[in-house]
Amino acid sequence: MDAGANDYLTKPFAAKELLARIRAMTRAATAIDATTLSVGNVRLDTASCTLAGPLGEEHLANREFQLMELFMRNAGTRMPTERLMLEVWGEDAPEGANVVWVYIPYLRKKLTALGANVAIRASRNQGYSLEVVEEGE
Repeated sequence: MDAGANDYLTKPFAAKELLARIRAMTRAATAIDATTLSVGNVRLDTASCTLAGPLGEEHLANREFQLMELFMRNAGTRMPTERLMLEVWGEDAPEGANVVWVYIPYLRKKLTALGANVAIRASRNQGYSLEVVEEGE
């Protein structure tokens, strides 16, 4: 522990205990700055609705912010258009997926302008996900 370890388990250990300790350490790490979400080289300040990357920062409009926050909290997870509409627009969501299709290009342009190494990817019949882009992709 004096050499820098945060925790330890002696053998044999239960897998449930290991997972519980990992979750506890993850909670502690994310609680340090609860107003900022980070994926790749992009940060979203939830207090000011600002998206920042290596080339600057952009203030996001209400729906853009809600959509980006949802993507960042679920990075790497494919989310169907229906889920995006329900979580961002709620029960008052307009008919059809057109409204989501309108906001995705806005966010993609802002990510490009910020020099982000993340992208919103579409998967046919599966939805959208925010993913870190490897160089050369």
